[in-house]
Amino acid sequence: MQNETLLILSLILTYSAVLALFAIFQEQGLYLWTVIATIAANIEVLIVVNAFGMEMTLGNILFASTFLVTDIMSELYGKKAAQTAVWLGIATSVCFILISQSWMLYTPNENDFATPSIRTVFSNTPRLMAVGIIVYVIVQLFDVWAYHKWWEFTERKFKDRQKFLWLRNNGSTLLSQLLNTILFTWGAFLGVHDTQTLVSIAVSSYLIFIATSLADTPFVYLARRLKRKMPRQN
Repeated sequence: MQNETLLILSLILTYSAVLALFAIFQEQGLYLWTVIATIAANIEVLIVVNAFGMEMTLGNILFASTFLVTDIMSELYGKKAAQTAVWLGIATSVCFILISQSWMLYTPNENDFATPSIRTVFSNTPRLMAVGIIVYVIVQLFDVWAYHKWWEFTERKFKDRQKFLWLRNNGSTLLSQLLNTILFTWGAFLGVHDTQTLVSIAVSSYLIFIATSLADTPFVYLARRLKRKMPRQN
């Protein structure tokens, strides 16, 4: 149960970190987490583990946290701020792939011990990052669009702008994560893993995303409560 325990702890600590940065730095803290999660998730996704009776890649929780960020942004700062977080994630990915690939151009010293391992990890980075950028753009912008469409629907239907946060949060994220699972799994790993493994990764990834999406709802409510207690900015 070690992997399962670590995943549960990772979920709690990751979402708590988002709230902590928000409490300390407010809107800028959410932007900061977007940068951290974007870089870390694209490295962590290379690791395949067994947990909860399934085969899955890591990185799902970190990537899910970026949806938590955009949902908080949408709820508290509006559509434009959420889209800014998306574009910041894209810029981070582009910069990281350029920097990491520049490392491969150097001829290592005879005393170097790190380069072989770094090459092993980052030799897969261009494809993963390229697919990740394309999928990230599509899925995150869709998520922001869907969040506000759900918001328009509930406000029009029930004449209340504050209620049904749980519906717009989960309604947008679950659809977005399904789209993400399909596009990223086949885009990143087609030809790397066989079809059975791809299906297994996709199914397990989406099941994880369902859990992470449902789990992030209390954190969006907490973020809204924190925002109400924060001093107004001039």
